[in-house]
Amino acid sequence: MYNICVCGCCGALRPRYKRLVDNIFPEDPEDGLVKTNMEKLTFYALSAPEKLDRIGAYLSERLIRDVGRHRYGLVRLTNHFSPSLLCFPSSGLTFSRSFSFFQFVKFANIEEDTPSYHRSYDFFVSRFSEMCHSSHDELEIRTKIRMSGIKGLQGVVRKTVNDELQANIWDPQHMDKIVPSLLFNLQHAEEAESRSPSPLQATEKEKESPTELAERCLRELLGRAAYGNIKNAIKPVLIHLDNHSLWEPKTFAIRCFKIIMYSIQPQHSHLVIQQLLGHLDANSKSAATVRAGIVEVLSEAAVIAASGSVGPTVLEVFNTLLRQLRLSIDYELTGSYDCAVVGTKIIKEHEERMFQEAVIKTTGSFASTLPTYQRSEVMLFIMSKVPLPSLHHAIDAGKAGENRNRLTQIMLLKSLLQVSTGFQCSNMLTALPSSFLDRLLSAALMEDADLRLFVLEILISFIDRHGNRPKFSTISTINDISVLKLKVDKCSRQDTVFMKKHSQQLYRHIYLTSKEESNVQPHYEALYSMLALISIELANEEVVVDLIRLVLAVQEIAQINEDNLPVYNRCALYALGAAYLNLISQLTTVPAFCQHIHEVLETRQKEAPYLLPEDVFVETPRLTKSLDHLVPEVFFRQSKISEVLGGSGYNSDRLSTPYIPQLTDEDRLSKRKSIGETISLQVEVESRNSPEKEERAPAEEITYETLKKAIVDSVAVEEQERERRRLVVEKFQKAPFEEIAAHCGARVSLCFWHLTHQPPPSPSGTITAAYGQPQNHSIPVYEMKFPDLCVY
Repeated sequence: MYNICVCGCCGALRPRYKRLVDNIFPEDPEDGLVKTNMEKLTFYALSAPEKLDRIGAYLSERLIRDVGRHRYGLVRLTNHFSPSLLCFPSSGLTFSRSFSFFQFVKFANIEEDTPSYHRSYDFFVSRFSEMCHSSHDELEIRTKIRMSGIKGLQGVVRKTVNDELQANIWDPQHMDKIVPSLLFNLQHAEEAESRSPSPLQATEKEKESPTELAERCLRELLGRAAYGNIKNAIKPVLIHLDNHSLWEPKTFAIRCFKIIMYSIQPQHSHLVIQQLLGHLDANSKSAATVRAGIVEVLSEAAVIAASGSVGPTVLEVFNTLLRQLRLSIDYELTGSYDCAVVGTKIIKEHEERMFQEAVIKTTGSFASTLPTYQRSEVMLFIMSKVPLPSLHHAIDAGKAGENRNRLTQIMLLKSLLQVSTGFQCSNMLTALPSSFLDRLLSAALMEDADLRLFVLEILISFIDRHGNRPKFSTISTINDISVLKLKVDKCSRQDTVFMKKHSQQLYRHIYLTSKEESNVQPHYEALYSMLALISIELANEEVVVDLIRLVLAVQEIAQINEDNLPVYNRCALYALGAAYLNLISQLTTVPAFCQHIHEVLETRQKEAPYLLPEDVFVETPRLTKSLDHLVPEVFFRQSKISEVLGGSGYNSDRLSTPYIPQLTDEDRLSKRKSIGETISLQVEVESRNSPEKEERAPAEEITYETLKKAIVDSVAVEEQERERRRLVVEKFQKAPFEEIAAHCGARVSLCFWHLTHQPPPSPSGTITAAYGQPQNHSIPVYEMKFPDLCVY
């Protein structure tokens, strides 16, 4: 009894907040909380907000004691009451550090009418993030702790993102904890799936896994991010992928950014692309596998972003990709990330090649989502980066420079081919402007066979607007082209204008490309496709006539063989001409023309099958040792074709005129290998209008020394003239008057003597004396150079 009295006395001395907390709990938990006592506790908490931390600590103490004594009824009552205390506007939430974290989830779902000016969630972010990384030994307990942490972070997000007074949740100090915690649980998706006994057990329990919950929370977080918060939300993702080496097995990285791109608002997509581009630049000296992973993630993200808003970053994407491509080429050639020093081979070439292919693939996949006008700009941009020898563009000199130029040219042209594949444009003038076509065709004349093939493929992708290219993938003399089911449209007015402007340029490059000794079967197949597609897509009667003349000129290359081509190349040119003339004869549907082509093909089949594509363009060509004794019947005759087509309304005069390409400086420069040879070009000066053949003056060689001397001489002349003027002014300023008067008198007398003793000027300019010798005429007064002192 004494003890009880002592307890009773001590109970009266207990702090008031503890007595108020104890009074809300009834003797029988089934009766529920005592409502009147709850109101007293609530009034006390509002009157003394500094006591909230102690109230929370005591509630936590009671909760732990009741759980330990299995008083589950009291536990439920505590859980029911505690969230209401968290809603007080004056609450600093610091009391909850010692309270059950599960109460925060209930608190987060409570809608508040009054904003809080003093509430801080720093502790909750740190504690919930720690729970998300739980490494408890028992799987079930570890899963529950992690899910509790994720739910807690979800509650923080819901409680803060819509409250303008709580915008600090987007600060880096919070995002650097929240985002990695969610990614950590996403990262263990494979681990959770591997523990699943069978696919049939994928029930509601699986939906409650930390992985699924973390993904939902991440989507909710990103979906609420405003324009200014995107950067802070994305940067922790990039850092997490770096720290855990998750770029190399790129599956998880791609999954993360797909979640990001589909969760954020579409108008913010370009911000994510900018973040990835910046991260790629920051990792420019990382391993090729890491860079390749970033590029492939960028590819996936760019495709999704293209449906939203990526306008401002279009050229930035391609500029960054092309810059990384050039850096990779330098790394591959030098074997070191320090390109200025060729060091030990610390870089694996095959990994750099893998990265380069990833960049090219990304370039194509992103470009395929762009509208036509932006795609055209991208192609112009890429083509402007291709190093080509010309009068105005220098390339790197030396052996290392040649290797770098070649790899750069190949990679950029492959990128351009990726961008142009599937490009659809009804107006060829828009698709192939002069600035683009000139540079592209100049690459077609390079000595490198791979470069020429890429150029041909790019041109084909532009011209083929109806998907006919696969039908010409193999060269053959098919008897009935109707089986090909070609899609043929009438040549539009825009196409006619394009061919009038650029046809001769195209023909010249086709002709010169066909002469290259390094051509192999893919080159001839590309040339055949090019000729066929021009005939289908861009041809009118004039174009058909010119194409026939061009192919007959190609036949003459093989027949005369001024370039000493091998037997294979000559047979390939004969076979190429046969296949094309067989095609064009059936397209024109002129019976006499078809008959002539058929007769020549039959003769070749009997006398020289090695001049037909079926024997040449196979894995093992069936060739002859010599082509010196061919009978005239195996050749297509220009006179015969001119006759039969002229009778059907075609221009017979033009048909009977052999095609002769006009060589330009560009054609010669494209063969140059170094910038030194490009500078040392020869400028030939000749009179093209003279009817007689005159002896040509020797070409003036313009070298580096000549240019240097000309510049130095011009500077010296200017200095001398400036000094002379200074002396004249100084003389008039300082010389005595008598000396100036005497000098002027002498100069004036000399001037008048010239005026009175010179013959009158001849109005005809140059007077031609006997025997055709020119005689200088007198200088007109208005052209005479008067002494300085005679001019006012």
